[in-house]
Amino acid sequence: MRVLYITNQISGAAGLERVLSIKASYLADEMEYDVHVVTLNQGRKPLFFDFSKKIKQHDITVAGNVFQYIKQYSLGLRSIVNSIKPDVICVCDDGLKAFFLPFILRKPCPMVYERHVSKYIEIKTDSESFLGKIKSKITFGLMGILAKSYTRFVVLTHGNTLEWNLKNIAIISNPLSFYPKEVSLLQNTTVIAVGKQTFQKGYDRLLQSWKLVNQKYPNWKLAIYGTIDETQGLVDLAKQLGIQNNVDFYPPNKEIQNQYLEASIFVLSSRFEGFGMVLIEAMACGVPCISFDCPHGPKDIINDGQDGFLVENGDVDTFAVRMNQLIENAVLRQEMGIHARENVKRFLPENVMMQWDELFKKITS
Repeated sequence: MRVLYITNQISGAAGLERVLSIKASYLADEMEYDVHVVTLNQGRKPLFFDFSKKIKQHDITVAGNVFQYIKQYSLGLRSIVNSIKPDVICVCDDGLKAFFLPFILRKPCPMVYERHVSKYIEIKTDSESFLGKIKSKITFGLMGILAKSYTRFVVLTHGNTLEWNLKNIAIISNPLSFYPKEVSLLQNTTVIAVGKQTFQKGYDRLLQSWKLVNQKYPNWKLAIYGTIDETQGLVDLAKQLGIQNNVDFYPPNKEIQNQYLEASIFVLSSRFEGFGMVLIEAMACGVPCISFDCPHGPKDIINDGQDGFLVENGDVDTFAVRMNQLIENAVLRQEMGIHARENVKRFLPENVMMQWDELFKKITS
C-alpha cells in the first residue's frame, strides 16, 4: 500500500516529528508500505530524528504573500499527489490550512487527519482576551465543519474526542520511541522534565513546586530538557525563587533515553497536552512519573498511585508533596517504576502500528 504523509517540516525536535519518524519508518521497514513524506520549505535542513532510508521525501517551496503562498502550495501538492498516486493520504499538520486539504486536493483517495494537539494549544496566557476567545471560537467552529470532509479524524486520547463533535473520529495513541533493555536504577538525586519551553509546558508552575521540594531536599537537582526560549523568563524565575543552583536547563537531546535512565523521577507540569509522549518514554525506562491531570493525555497513560501520580491541574503544592513522597521512599519509586515499564508496553510500535494497518485496510477496501 502506498501512503503519503503531508506535514510541514520534519527537521525539528518536537513530538510530532518524533512520532512521524517512528510511524513512517515502521510502516516502511516492518510492514513493507511504500511511504512518501511531503514537507513544506524543508530545504536541506538536517533531520533531528532518524527516518527510514526507504521513505521517499518530497518538498514544496513557497514564498511571497498569502495568495502566492496558497497558490504555490496547492499546485505543489497536487503535482506530487498526481505523480505518486497514493492509496491513502495522512495529514500531520495542526494548523488551520490542513483542514482545507480535502478540498485543495479534491480528495483523490481516502484521507486521514492526525490531530497531535489539544484545542487548548491556542491558549497562550492564563487570561485569554475577549478578542482571543472570539478568534478561537471562530477557528474551532471552522475546523469542526471542515474536519467532516476527512475519511477519518484520528485523535490520541479519549479526552481529545470530547473536543470534536464528529462521526468519523477514531483514537490511536502515539507509539513508543524506544523500550530499552536497561532501566533506571532510580538512585540518582535527579528529577527530569522534557519538552520545549512554552506556556503550554507550565515550567513556571514546576519551578514553584520545585522551590518547596528544594527547601526540604537541597541535594536534589531538577533537569529540564527542551528547546530554550529566553522570553519565557524561566532562568530569571528560578533566581527569584532562589533555586537557580538546583535547576539546570538543557537544549533538546537526541539521545534523551540516556537522560531518563539517569533520573529517578519524571515530572510533567503541562497546562494541557495532546498526548504526553515524554510520559511513556520515561515509563519505558522504568521511571515513575508525576503529572498534572491536564487535558488531555496523562489520565490515559498514568494509573494514579500504581505507576505514577496524577495531580489536580495547577495544584503546585500537591505536586511538590508527590515529588517529596517519591524522594523519601526508594521502595515506592522502585515499585512504581516496575509497574510503569510493564503498563507502557501497550504503546509499543508493534501494537500501535497494527491499529494503523487495520485502519488503512478498512478505509481502502
